[in-house]
Amino acid sequence: MPSALIIGTGFAGIGMAIELQRAGLGDVTLLEKAADLGGVWRENTYPGAGCDIPSPYYSFSFAPNPLWPMRFSLREDIHAYLGAVTDRYRLREKIHFNTEVTGAAWDEGRGVWRVETATGRTYEANVLIPAVGQLSRPAWPAIPGRETFTGHAFHSAEWDHSGDLTGRRVAVIGTGASAIQFVPRIQPEVGQLTLFQRSAPYVVPKADTAYRPWQHTLYRRIPQTQLLERAFFWALCEFATVGLKSDNAITRSVDLLARAMRRRQIKDPVLRAKLTPDYPAGCKRVLFASNYYPALTQPNVSVETNPVKEITPTGVRTAGGAHHAADVIIYATGFRTTEFLGPMKVLGLAGRDLRDIWSGGARAYYGIAVPGFPNMFLMYGPNTNLGCGSIIYMLERQARYIRQAVQHLAATGSSSVDVRSEVADRFDEEVQRRLGHSVWSLCRSWYREPTGRISTNWPGLVSEYHRRTRTLDPSDYRVTP
Repeated sequence: MPSALIIGTGFAGIGMAIELQRAGLGDVTLLEKAADLGGVWRENTYPGAGCDIPSPYYSFSFAPNPLWPMRFSLREDIHAYLGAVTDRYRLREKIHFNTEVTGAAWDEGRGVWRVETATGRTYEANVLIPAVGQLSRPAWPAIPGRETFTGHAFHSAEWDHSGDLTGRRVAVIGTGASAIQFVPRIQPEVGQLTLFQRSAPYVVPKADTAYRPWQHTLYRRIPQTQLLERAFFWALCEFATVGLKSDNAITRSVDLLARAMRRRQIKDPVLRAKLTPDYPAGCKRVLFASNYYPALTQPNVSVETNPVKEITPTGVRTAGGAHHAADVIIYATGFRTTEFLGPMKVLGLAGRDLRDIWSGGARAYYGIAVPGFPNMFLMYGPNTNLGCGSIIYMLERQARYIRQAVQHLAATGSSSVDVRSEVADRFDEEVQRRLGHSVWSLCRSWYREPTGRISTNWPGLVSEYHRRTRTLDPSDYRVTP
């Protein structure tokens, strides 16, 4: 029976472990660098942190939760849900906490992965499954003078709860998904908030609602009703993705919706102009919030669109020389999304370094398998992110595919399977060709490498990914007896 080692205990790692366990492949070990599971939902504790995908869809299909408190759940509830699922499948005993992986190397002679950790302990397994995600490492901006600031500074993904923001002058750099959630939460308590915006995001209303007791009872007694809600949001995201694949009437309708929201919530024409995007809808991530614009219209908030030139000991200086004094700087500058395995050094056949293989941009067959790295399967790998939809849906399909690969190893008694280069190259060419015609190719965003290559997103519908990964084809792989 092949042994498997999973790196990470977010939705990807936990979902993968459950998939193997349910198939009777129970020789599984999970390594987690932190003291608790949860991935992005453990790390991001900023005020208002939550999900912009409805909870009935943003959950495992095999573990529905009839007691979600609201349609768009906050991080505390999502983290608690993942912990409850972990306990239900008795996985905690298989997790080695406080164990950060520093490197992994394939031992061809023995057919095992040798994994090194920061603790000094070494692990070995037949199958290696990195499940570290795309949103796990904060991206700090390369702004001159950042280290000279004498006030309090931190990244939104590493929120410092020890400081009191009451009455303080707060500078927020960045206007992505995190900022639109925490800015409305901190605005009432700060003295002055200056929001530094490089480009205005598309913001549309968030149709959130609290589930009532009768709905909880209905979902619990008749699970099919919650399944219908899940199916509705699945279909809605599939419809929206059709628009993201190309600039058409669907994306133009998003533009109209966002424009109407700005007119309704922002009366000041100067501020409204600042908050109007200058790129096609969908090119960057569309954000959902009903309280973001109202927060920016408050007297203690100003929006600065001049580029940040430098950080000084006492604040932020923008192009043109204007200086904005600050007591606190919060960097809401996102994640290093294109560095898929982060600082880990992964060596495959003949000692080849994965960082060298991916020097021109990360790529993998269905985002899962990389030629020359036998028995290594990625969760949430390159080109599996979504412009609209639940990543958990994608993770379940990846786990199903990887489980089949492990079963193939067990059934045939093979030492390893390694995806064929020509198969992976043909797939990558197809994906990049299709992405080149998508709305994501029309502007600079975190979806793209500095070279312009889109290495994060899947170019089609999730239903297509479901169909294409449903059955592993052994002929796509080289099998070592």
